[in-house]
Amino acid sequence: MTNKKTSKPVEPSYIVGIGASAGGLEAIEALVRNLPPDTGMGFVIVQHLSPDYKSLMVEILSKKTSIPVYLAKDGLAVAANAIYLIPPKMDMKIYRGKLILSEKDPAQRGMNYPIDLFLTALAQDQGRKTIGVILSGTGSDGTRGLRAIKEVAGLTIVQDPETAGFDGMPRSAINAKLNDFVLSPDRIPTQLVQYANHPIKMADPSQNGLLNNEDALGSLFQLLRERHTVDFSQYKPSSVVRRIERRISINHIDSLEEYVRYCHRFPSEVDQLFKELLIGVTSFMRDPEAYHILSTAYLTELLKQHQEEEVRLWSAGCSTGEEAYSLAIILRETLKQLGMNKDIKIFATDLDKDAIQFASVGLYPESVVADLPRELLDKYFLATDHGYQVARSLREQVVFAQHNLLKDPPFTKIDMISCRNLLIYFQQSSQQKVFDLFNFSLNPQGILFLGSSETVGDADTFFELQEKKWKIFRSRGLKRLPVHEHRHSELFDLSRRATFSSGKTVSFGGGMRDYMYDRLLERFLNVIAENYIPFAMLVNGSHDLIHVVGDSQRFLRIPTGKIQADVSRMLIRELSIPVTSGIQKVLREKKELSYSNIRLNDGGEHPIRVKISPVPSKAGMEPLVAVFIDEDSSRPTNRPDNDYNVGKATAERIIDLEQELQFSQESLQATVEELETSNEELQATNEELLSSNEELQSTNEELQSVNEELYTVNAEYQAKITELTESNNDLDNLISIIKMPTIYLDENLEVRRITPETSSIFRIIKQDIGRPLADIAHNLIDIDLEALITNCQHPKRECAHRVHSKDGKEYLLRIIPYKIGSNAYAGIVLTFFDLALLVEVCGHTDNHELQ
Repeated sequence: MTNKKTSKPVEPSYIVGIGASAGGLEAIEALVRNLPPDTGMGFVIVQHLSPDYKSLMVEILSKKTSIPVYLAKDGLAVAANAIYLIPPKMDMKIYRGKLILSEKDPAQRGMNYPIDLFLTALAQDQGRKTIGVILSGTGSDGTRGLRAIKEVAGLTIVQDPETAGFDGMPRSAINAKLNDFVLSPDRIPTQLVQYANHPIKMADPSQNGLLNNEDALGSLFQLLRERHTVDFSQYKPSSVVRRIERRISINHIDSLEEYVRYCHRFPSEVDQLFKELLIGVTSFMRDPEAYHILSTAYLTELLKQHQEEEVRLWSAGCSTGEEAYSLAIILRETLKQLGMNKDIKIFATDLDKDAIQFASVGLYPESVVADLPRELLDKYFLATDHGYQVARSLREQVVFAQHNLLKDPPFTKIDMISCRNLLIYFQQSSQQKVFDLFNFSLNPQGILFLGSSETVGDADTFFELQEKKWKIFRSRGLKRLPVHEHRHSELFDLSRRATFSSGKTVSFGGGMRDYMYDRLLERFLNVIAENYIPFAMLVNGSHDLIHVVGDSQRFLRIPTGKIQADVSRMLIRELSIPVTSGIQKVLREKKELSYSNIRLNDGGEHPIRVKISPVPSKAGMEPLVAVFIDEDSSRPTNRPDNDYNVGKATAERIIDLEQELQFSQESLQATVEELETSNEELQATNEELLSSNEELQSTNEELQSVNEELYTVNAEYQAKITELTESNNDLDNLISIIKMPTIYLDENLEVRRITPETSSIFRIIKQDIGRPLADIAHNLIDIDLEALITNCQHPKRECAHRVHSKDGKEYLLRIIPYKIGSNAYAGIVLTFFDLALLVEVCGHTDNHELQ
């Protein structure tokens, strides 16, 4: 006895995910018809199918190709040289090469994105062995899936919109710049075979062919650096080489040296390679569990302890902006839950200029509904004809900018940094440089949010791990000083030691050194101010008081009402006008200004001298001025006639002007309040219109989904009708050729079909179709047709009898059960063969033999 071993399916070299919607049947047929039977690839077709109708795609496609076509089943492994179809009412994913089916949620009707779901899972499962194809269809399903395939360096092909019955899905992918090729369906198979059989794809990956070719790689990096000022030699070679291999195979080039020459001839290829090297892994609320933990634990704690009016976040490597907007959403939601009101400023940066421009517009495809809960989508997005637009209030809180982490200076005073799935592409030295920048940017106890596969490495001195799974860190507040900023003065060098009463010596870290230095410097300035520096103020361009040195009791007062740091209100009246007007003049002319012999009405012996000087500042800093006020003891105590003083008339005029200004401000305030009331009414009306628009949009999405499903069903039925018409024509021609009296009866022995020759035996015409056979007269003698038929019906069997007609003709009557399937019958067929024809034929045969 021998054991039979079932043959294991051959693992495909690539798995091709094909997405189609309305109008996709014709495109699928054209693609499948031109597929060679031995590509070595597995093909999975995902369509928008109606849950209310049986799909006929297996039968239809099986007639177009010799490749086996299967309806997908849960746990079925994808084999090479086979086609698999998604069944109705199901969502499909793939894991370790096996198809995973789950029932579609009925509540999601109208928001159906099965193509995105499968292609995303396919990219995660197969990586570089993934190929995505988008064919005819409406909407944007498939765009997110192609983005996931691009992230893993797979191949993406889109049907030429000019050849598509519905160009919505192809155009959405093309507008997102996710296509490697745009082809008609009949040309796609050729491209698939060329890509899969490229020499660089067939080479042994363990040989590291491109990595060993350092000269050619160096030349390519030099081209990228010259054209885009980015040094990719600081990135991990494996990730960079993977993208280069992909471009080589797409352009059908045989070697790296030839590809470098190709880039020299066509600079646009350098631009394309640059964009592919920057492909970002992003989506709204990516890893929802991580966002939930971040919001409920760390952001909540951060906001409760936050003292400033503005919360500052930095999304480094933001790609097309989904990560930055997600942070803005959860920050606003957390503030709302805490009942707090703070300004939000999020800096979102990336190397890719096109990605930054896309993110700043904030218009995303309809498929984002799969990433966000419906309540957040309705709250922070506006539905448009081209997708979903981020609300203006949310966009205003995010500042997008092109930024190179390894080259450009960092942002400062940041409360949280998010940098996910970026540092894994950097070499270790570059990673440490970035962590130094993050350490410099973050406030003490600030949050660092990294990807699940990343770590801070040697920078753990500066960051404390809080969440291991999602790599959430907290800044320890220890600042690493660059070499050129080290203090060498004996007086201020506190890095050496600090001696306590116990006699122990303790070395301080960088953060403690900075803290003690600032405290010592503050005490030192206080001593100088008390003994040598006159009363001085540091003021900005808005007249806000920043810092005060010296005794201010004689010159400053606290005004009544709301506390403000405006020096024009805090200075005594005699100094308010010359100081405020002088500040504006100094800021405008950038020159030092001084006033002397100013008399105060406080009984002082000496006049007052005011000196205003601009403070040097760096780029990006607000302009400041220093105001020095002291007594001018060098002048005589008597008041000359030409002393600077604010006379009575001038003082009265100033009072009048202040009153007029106050009246104008009150009038303006009243006008503003009226406008705010009108704006609130318009806002309420606008919200009602938005709500109605969202309801209409939701209804439109449902109708669109139903329309796509019905169109697919109609296309399948149309193909089936064509086949049935051809079969019916074949049957009619067969019957007309036989010229034999034949009657088709149904289960109730009612006439279904007749041949014209039947009228020679039965008194029957076409109008009698549908009548019982017993009601129709015939010219047969000595026969009970009903009894003969009944004997053949039970059990089902074929019978034959000789019968005679009144005109003397003899027939062979055959009673045959009408078979509709295996052991299934639905009626009877009666045929009458004229035996005289048989005798005549035999006679002719005998005469021919005698001759």
